[in-house]
Amino acid sequence: MFPVITEHPMTAQERRTVTSLATLYSFRMLGLFMVLPLLAIYAADLRGASPAMIGLALGAYGLSQALLQLPLGWLSDQVGRKPVIVGGLLLFVLGSIVAALADNIYGIIAGRALQGAGAIASTVMALLADLTGEEQRTKAMAVVGMSIGGSFAVALVLGPLVAGWAGLSAVFWFNGLLALAGIVLVLTRVPNPGRKPAPADNSGVQRGLLRSSLSDATLLRLNFSVFALHFTLMALFLVVPAALRDVAGLERGSHWLVYLPALLVSVAGMVPMMIQGERRGRLRGMFLLAITLLLLAVPLAVTAPVAWVLYLAVAIFFTGFNYLEATLPSLVSKVVSAEGKGTALGVFSTCQFFGTFAGGAAGGWLVQHGGPLALAGCCAGLALAWWLLFLPGGAVPAPARPLPTR
Repeated sequence: MFPVITEHPMTAQERRTVTSLATLYSFRMLGLFMVLPLLAIYAADLRGASPAMIGLALGAYGLSQALLQLPLGWLSDQVGRKPVIVGGLLLFVLGSIVAALADNIYGIIAGRALQGAGAIASTVMALLADLTGEEQRTKAMAVVGMSIGGSFAVALVLGPLVAGWAGLSAVFWFNGLLALAGIVLVLTRVPNPGRKPAPADNSGVQRGLLRSSLSDATLLRLNFSVFALHFTLMALFLVVPAALRDVAGLERGSHWLVYLPALLVSVAGMVPMMIQGERRGRLRGMFLLAITLLLLAVPLAVTAPVAWVLYLAVAIFFTGFNYLEATLPSLVSKVVSAEGKGTALGVFSTCQFFGTFAGGAAGGWLVQHGGPLALAGCCAGLALAWWLLFLPGGAVPAPARPLPTR
């Protein structure tokens, strides 16, 4: 079951906080997501471009996100949330400018890495927790989660439209403007959290929670799951844009005509899966079904002989992806009790971003040296291993339990 959400209404300050931070999060994720359906075909025109370099550009932000998410979260505990958030957004602006001005693939890679270095996700969530009451926190985080899903859908439509109008550099300039708007939002609309007493030295407890998050069998499976999910997402966007051009005959600026219907179909397919999984006790079955959809989707997209098969593959992928993207964080929160959730979700997010980087970098290398079929085979093998981890007897989320701290 999902956590019980209180019926008590939010205060005016809480509503303003949640609305502002959800908007900030969506601005930033919109900027990152807009590039996904574009790089594989637009970056091919740049000096130094190759499938391996394009894959590295696609996944570069994931590496800097993974490496800096936890350190910047710690820094926000020391110097305050807002300075870290504003600094991270300024890094995102700088990365957007570097990428927008780039005339070679190496500039795109550098810009994407700088965008990811503004790793403020954990700090934004910490600020959200600071400014909302405990009874409203689940609701507030759910709103932010929905804003991310909405950003993903909007980005897949808006990215091709902007790039079709003014090229890839216009997308990066737009990214920078969104980040600047986010800075204004933080400084003018988000309240300042009150000063809190300095916490007692609990570094030993935190180290114990971290060790447990890295060794707990169920959490390891869920961390592998989010790694595999985002590896596959990056892989899909290495091959599908070219397939839409070559198999379906669509111009680059018209790819949104495929992504938008596919996303709508995926929502129609995802909702019954969530009902079956959460309300009717068929969680493992729906989870395995979603992984199976991913296992089928990338090979089907790569080998599609005609346009309608390619469209079907994209819709199948997004159905599985959206279900898993919505379900995995909920499963992590169910596995551990309240005092361990922050640590467990921090490790989970780091694995997600490593999957983004690996999917782009390794996926591009596979395409360059083995072709799209090699990448499809890798994704299918990864999905099969993932599927086997969740066979009966493995990785059913247990009731929330405290993680050992020693």
